[in-house]
Amino acid sequence: MRAWLLEFHHMGNIKSQVEYKLIAALTTDAFCVIGAGPQSRALRLTLQKIESRLRSEGICFLTKQLPLLCKALDRALCLGYVDCNSFVGFKLMRDSKLPMLFGEFFERIFDHSGVLKSQPDVASVKLLRQLTCLFYKYELPNKPALAEKVILSFQKNEDDLRQVDQQLEHIAQALSTKQPTDRIRKDTVVDVARGARICLNQAFSGFDPQDIIPSHGPGAVATRQKLWKKYDWTNVSDRITAVYPFDAYFLASVGHACDSYRTFNRVDNQELPARVILVPKDSRGPRLISCEPVDFQWIQQGLGRAIVRHIETNNVTRDNVRFTCQDANRNAALLGSRDGRYATLDLKDASDRISLALVRLLFPEHIYMYLEACRTRATTLPDGRILPLCKFAPMGSSLCFPVLALTVWALLSSVADTYTRERIYVYGDDVIVPTTYVERAISILELFGLVINRNKSCTTGLFRESCGMDAFKGVDVTPVRIRTVWSAEPSPEVYSSWIAYANSMYDRRCFATYDYIVSLLIPIYRNIPWDGLGLASVPSLREQPETSVIPTRVNEALQKLEYFVPCVVSRPIHKELDGWTMLLRYFTEFGKATYQQQWDRAPERAASYDAEQSVSVRLYTARKRSMLRYLWR
Repeated sequence: MRAWLLEFHHMGNIKSQVEYKLIAALTTDAFCVIGAGPQSRALRLTLQKIESRLRSEGICFLTKQLPLLCKALDRALCLGYVDCNSFVGFKLMRDSKLPMLFGEFFERIFDHSGVLKSQPDVASVKLLRQLTCLFYKYELPNKPALAEKVILSFQKNEDDLRQVDQQLEHIAQALSTKQPTDRIRKDTVVDVARGARICLNQAFSGFDPQDIIPSHGPGAVATRQKLWKKYDWTNVSDRITAVYPFDAYFLASVGHACDSYRTFNRVDNQELPARVILVPKDSRGPRLISCEPVDFQWIQQGLGRAIVRHIETNNVTRDNVRFTCQDANRNAALLGSRDGRYATLDLKDASDRISLALVRLLFPEHIYMYLEACRTRATTLPDGRILPLCKFAPMGSSLCFPVLALTVWALLSSVADTYTRERIYVYGDDVIVPTTYVERAISILELFGLVINRNKSCTTGLFRESCGMDAFKGVDVTPVRIRTVWSAEPSPEVYSSWIAYANSMYDRRCFATYDYIVSLLIPIYRNIPWDGLGLASVPSLREQPETSVIPTRVNEALQKLEYFVPCVVSRPIHKELDGWTMLLRYFTEFGKATYQQQWDRAPERAASYDAEQSVSVRLYTARKRSMLRYLWR
């Protein structure tokens, strides 16, 4: 029925055949939406331009150059016109400020002088953003130069924070002197700090930082223990045990201490540094993560979850600061794109610019004492150098996200009136404020060392972006971004991810793209199920592939029809630990802690959660150890 959609012209010697055919299929879908047929001259010329640039620039054209075109589009939508330097690297149409590539779509949004039309075609905006952002998150190996650039930026932020800390010391001294209210000028930096302190004192009212359940996170640690070795305490810092005693927070019970006291007498009390690693992010380079030592991670996880739970249920903050649900920010971004009432702010390197001095200045003293105690003071760079940290916590700490969000919220709420304060929404570094409050909000954040990326902040026009919601004129224009690199070898990650990409394209009525992805999957993964089979727990396509014939059988024990289909299953690791260690793991991962995790996800269902469910403290599931197996389902 749609076979004609898969007939692309010859690609020659392009290395990225799959990526080219995918962008060609998507381009075909896009031209069909605006009324140009698959045999149209405009489509043929566009595909020739894409092919030509892929030949000369390689995959970087899709992962770097096209996303720049998207950023220029977003900026023009915010400004209402095309900046003279918007489309650098793309040939413009004659007597026009619009690029030739995808010019048929740009013409439906802007006039040739570059001014946004009074009634721009929202569908063309969505198509353009999809075409230009398809491979923006493609997880290709990064070049060493990009990794070095990320590390240099991390170090530069430390140098900048040292200068900011001097300013914060002056503010702290001014706050410590009692001045009459009438002598304090409104909206001075001291007044903002005093207001932020009040906000955080109210937010933490009734919070007990000792009422936590520690646990280990799923990620790597600086001390490099495997998942099942994290409970074997070999080092616990004195700074932690000063506020979280070893016998109360690191052991299962008093009996655990009594039975194993000889072992625990040999536990060191050194303060070990964190460890920097680089993980894939997008085409701009890797993301820097600082792995925490295992003893710090243990307490950070418990304190971080306790703060999140308190802040999301506290009357002062529950509607404005979120950690587990992005709906408030997403809805506000959608509303802001409709009538301009909300603006979105983009914070540059936000997690690296919250200094310890700023946390000390703003947070209640009894809270700060515990935050500082479970914070690592230095991190080890990839070249072995140890870098002392001025920031409170780099990305990787469980406290980075909560402290960042609360700091930003407190600063913005400090001098806002009631109407504005109720309409400030913070989710980590995703910040939304009323448009009338934008300039004031930016000036306040910059006073305390935060940097606003004005090119990525959406403060004018009718384009907004926050928490994965890209919206224009009240319409969701968020593109599908492909992350997982295609592989012709069977892979559980590729299988589940590319089925999800295909379904997303089908839902957007991009049928040529859907058909092409299915044509890639079928020869490698036979018996792919589809939605009509009703297999909820198995990755399934939207439509039945024409060549797919799935073996079936009747399970008489269950009295149901079963299908022999590929399933992504985890490969458990079985480790036998001593009894006290397994009890400690049960208490922190499967007992009351699991109830709290259920509360974090859905408080209304937590009351019915059965903590006595069957679990095994001998089994572990490691990341990236999934398998693809054909099973009866």
